Amino acid sequence: MMGHTDDIKEAFLQMVQENERLIYKVCSFYVSEEYPMADLYQDVICNLWTGFPKFRSESSFSTWIYRIALNTCISGLRKVMKKPESIPVSALQEVLVEPENISEQLKEMYRLIHQLKTMERAIVLLYLEEKSYQEIADITGLTVSNVATKLKRSKQKLREMSNR
Repeated sequence: MMGHTDDIKEAFLQMVQENERLIYKVCSFYVSEEYPMADLYQDVICNLWTGFPKFRSESSFSTWIYRIALNTCISGLRKVMKKPESIPVSALQEVLVEPENISEQLKEMYRLIHQLKTMERAIVLLYLEEKSYQEIADITGLTVSNVATKLKRSKQKLREMSNR
C-alpha cells in the first residue's frame, strides 16, 4: 500500500519539476501585492495535487496544468478583488513579475496586458505561448470560435491602449 502512494507522490513531483517554468509563467501574469507569487504558486501546486489522482490522459499534462493554474489564479484574483480593502490601481499596473533586463517595449506590452480582464489575459498568455486556438479552447473551456473572438478583441484593446 505504501509503495503505491510513494509512486503517486514521485510522479507528481516529477510532473511539477518538468512544468515548473509553465506554472511560474502563468502565476506571473496574476501576481499582485494582495496575491504574491509564493501564495499563487502554492495554491496552484495544492490544486494540482488535489486533482492529480483524477487526471485522465484525455489531455496532455501541460494542457491540464494550464487549466488548473489559470483557474486557480483567476478565482484567487476574484477573491482578492472582492475583499473590502481594495487593491490600489497602481498595484494592478505593476502586477507582473518581470525578468530583469527585459526591453522597455516588452515591459510596456506586459503592462498593457495586465490592464485586460482576467480571461482576456489568460487567452493572450496562451497565444504568446504559441498555443493553437484548439489548445486555448481546451485549456480555458471556451469554444474555438469564442477564443478567436476574445483574442481578436483583446488584440484590438491592446492596440488602442498602446496608441494612447
